[in-house]
Amino acid sequence: MTTATPQPQAGAEPPGPGAGRPRAAVMEDVAALAGVSAMTVSRVLNTPAKVAPKTRERVLSAMRELDYRPNSAARVLATGRSGVLGVVSLDTTLYGPACTLYGIERAARSAEYVITIASLGELNRRSIEDGVERLRAQSVDGVVIIAPHRSAAEGLRRLPPDLPVVVVGAGDDLTVPVAAVDQRAGAVRAVRHLLSLGHETVWHLAGPADWVDADGRVEGWRAVLEGEGRDVPPLLSGDWSARSGYEQGRVLAADPAVTAVFAANDPMALGLLRALREAGRRVPEEVSVVGFDDVPEAPYFAPPLTSVRQPFGEVGRHAFQLVLERVGGGGGGGAPPGGPPARRTVEPELVVRESTAVRRGAR
Repeated sequence: MTTATPQPQAGAEPPGPGAGRPRAAVMEDVAALAGVSAMTVSRVLNTPAKVAPKTRERVLSAMRELDYRPNSAARVLATGRSGVLGVVSLDTTLYGPACTLYGIERAARSAEYVITIASLGELNRRSIEDGVERLRAQSVDGVVIIAPHRSAAEGLRRLPPDLPVVVVGAGDDLTVPVAAVDQRAGAVRAVRHLLSLGHETVWHLAGPADWVDADGRVEGWRAVLEGEGRDVPPLLSGDWSARSGYEQGRVLAADPAVTAVFAANDPMALGLLRALREAGRRVPEEVSVVGFDDVPEAPYFAPPLTSVRQPFGEVGRHAFQLVLERVGGGGGGGAPPGGPPARRTVEPELVVRESTAVRRGAR
């Protein structure tokens, strides 16, 4: 038996392509579920700081429940903002830049912002200008530049004056707001810890010379030794890799006068530990070692590594807040009228583990 296919009644409209699909939530749906006005929902999207925290969370919870997607085009027309933040970064495979980027993303996500990234092969004037222009073409509200190289300074001085810009990890001579960890203070903590254990002086395995962070750590190391009237040993430098730490570590391991080493990052400290072990120099019985960054693997080094922990998440949060302040205030990348550009500096923390101990024979 053949079953006839039902035919639409005369005059009835055929079902459209979206028939049977659930309707996408609109702002009024969010307002009804959250028990607020549509104007309050709009404020949460566009000026969240003006909404009470409990109300803001109720609205955001309703958005998540309804899978509400704000209309970005309407948002630009209503506020003049895209809700997109650009980030220019050199190498997100390195621990510091990667963690800073994650901190920016977390802060942006809580403010309903989207992140778009321009990754550069090298940091110089041309590459920074190109990266910023790529992001401007995407109508970003502002840009965070993770620029730890001194060679990037010229590019940072030639930024578009109408674009809100914040720089992470830069020097003190810029005309744009900066968010950074106090590298010098971290080095001071590391060196003072080693001297407090009875070591006569501290050798330093530094990072690459063009890196602002490496310079700050050298400055802190040298300032403590000179301030305490201690000998300042010759500086050795690596390239942040465990391999370079191992190569320079072999030099240090061959010198019986070396009893304490401050390495400028944890991977170089890891290479140093291997070089000391191969040379028969026991850590910490004969040589104490301090690293920098406190990577997640540091507690599992052999021995567990004393290291300076950098609060990268805080730096990312400060960088995002500085951009929002510039966007909200209508300012560009330059210094605010009547004063120097804002600079927010975060203090690092020394985490003591088993790679440091009192020097043998110390009183």
